[in-house]
Amino acid sequence: MSTIVAGHFQLQDQVEQARIELMRAGFAEDQISSFYLSQPGQHDATPIGGDNITSPGAKESPEGVVEGLATGGAVGAAVGLATSPFTGPAGPVIGGLVGAHVGSLFSFSKMKEAGEEEEGGVKNEFVQRHAGMIVAVAFEQEADEQRALEVLQRLGSDQIERARGTIRNGDWTDFDPTSLPKLYH
Repeated sequence: MSTIVAGHFQLQDQVEQARIELMRAGFAEDQISSFYLSQPGQHDATPIGGDNITSPGAKESPEGVVEGLATGGAVGAAVGLATSPFTGPAGPVIGGLVGAHVGSLFSFSKMKEAGEEEEGGVKNEFVQRHAGMIVAVAFEQEADEQRALEVLQRLGSDQIERARGTIRNGDWTDFDPTSLPKLYH
């Protein structure tokens, strides 16, 4: 495995210029890979499509639904029972159903916003790669990293990341679009 520096660009012309400039900076053509990266969520990484089986930040939602159903159902049934002289025997049943439905909406309060802490103090942060063209270059020497960074920054890459992987014959063979990128900026 090599160290890889990858820059994200929006235009094909920028990609071609980056490839040329990286070769001028001393990188071999087969060390450089370029490809289009789809929008987050469109990588078809799961059996049902998409990138994740569960949404980041929704980890605690199932327990919120259960809590809400139980609490809302009990409160609704109690209210229905208290109003049964007016509503008849259907009051507790309807009250329980309405209460359970309203209570299940409590699960939304368990969902986390980006950056908010989950249980255990872990932050709900999910840094995604931008869709667009990627130019990546692999190297072994630390000195090469600075050269690659300078080229990609000078050409206006809007996101630059560092990774470990393999570029073979111009193909980043082990690139995972759903992995969390380690961004320089």
